[in-house]
Amino acid sequence: MADILVVDDEQAIRESISMFLSEKGHKIHTAATISSANSIFETLRPLVVILDIRLPDGNGLDALARMHGFYPLSKIIMITAFQDMETTIEAMKRGAYDYIHKPLDADELSKTVADAIESFYEDAEGKGHDPVLYRDSGIVGKSRAMKDIFKLIGMVCQNRAAVLITGETGTGKELVAMRIHLSSPFCKKPFITLDCSAVVETLLESELFGHTKGAFTGAVSSRPGKIELAGDGTLFLDEIGELPLNLQGKLLGFLERKQYMRVGGENLHQSRCRIIAATNRDLSKMVREKTFRADLYYRLKVVTILMPPLRERLSDIDDLTAHFIQKTAHDLGVKQIALQDGVIERLKRHPWTGNVRELENVIVAAAIRSRGSMIRLETLESLLSLYPVETKNPDTEKFLSQVETR
Repeated sequence: MADILVVDDEQAIRESISMFLSEKGHKIHTAATISSANSIFETLRPLVVILDIRLPDGNGLDALARMHGFYPLSKIIMITAFQDMETTIEAMKRGAYDYIHKPLDADELSKTVADAIESFYEDAEGKGHDPVLYRDSGIVGKSRAMKDIFKLIGMVCQNRAAVLITGETGTGKELVAMRIHLSSPFCKKPFITLDCSAVVETLLESELFGHTKGAFTGAVSSRPGKIELAGDGTLFLDEIGELPLNLQGKLLGFLERKQYMRVGGENLHQSRCRIIAATNRDLSKMVREKTFRADLYYRLKVVTILMPPLRERLSDIDDLTAHFIQKTAHDLGVKQIALQDGVIERLKRHPWTGNVRELENVIVAAAIRSRGSMIRLETLESLLSLYPVETKNPDTEKFLSQVETR
């Protein structure tokens, strides 16, 4: 059984497709407009979407691009009464799985949907994801701020332009970087990460560019760097503001020429990898203070995505909480975790200086302390007290150890 979303403004077509696929054991959801389809899609993340190309409130191609950018594993089948080659090509470029024409043929529809479902699971497994868990790991939110993020993802995913993602700690910068990669034409290529703040300065150049045997003490063999490992895929440089000035120049050189040299090496290597960088620091201020190169800054910020803090998207707390509850219930092996009345309202009053990551930690800890049953207000209050309002970088491990000892 698969969740399938049918989007068509003709009621007769919606009902006939729903009846036909329901008889095959699938769970069918329907929408007559792009607006309602987007709302259902972002909440449901269906395996398959059957999407009409002409709808009352917009073009199905635009809805296709948005859906593909939000959750690229969904297989989107376009339907139309018009056999237009240019439209077909454009649909496939924007991420459509297949394309069928009206009047619909039952055998063709059945085979196309079956193939789409099979393709969904092959792609999910090929990327190392459990399909159910992957569907629940997307970026969650219906606020205007998040809709703007989804729109940007859809715009930048089709090319290799550099992207700079800024925002406070815990806002989901790496998740957005991953979503851009998975939505791109090179999504099957590697997605490699390097946290510039997690590697000592003396080894950071080697981590980035690789090294040859004997390049430095302890270099007993040659080793590829992150750029080489990324190949034709994506390299995500987290905490780019921590990159030392001497390496900023070398990274700039790579961005300009797509060539690099291993530490201790003499030969130039090439890579087409896309660079997505992220930071919680004010790089423009660092440029003024001459602690970050202006030329690298402008080279990185071809496209800038600003992640909003959770306190500026409180309307998303309902969906985020439901998302983390479902995920935690799965991890704990329980069917359902309930919330006492007033829990959501209390969550919306918390300052969330640790943003979405802090919210997830609180939900997980509350579920553990509640033994997977009902999360009560008193449990929530005791957990929220562990987070000082001024804390900007909550330490997850310390937090969980406190929970276990209370």
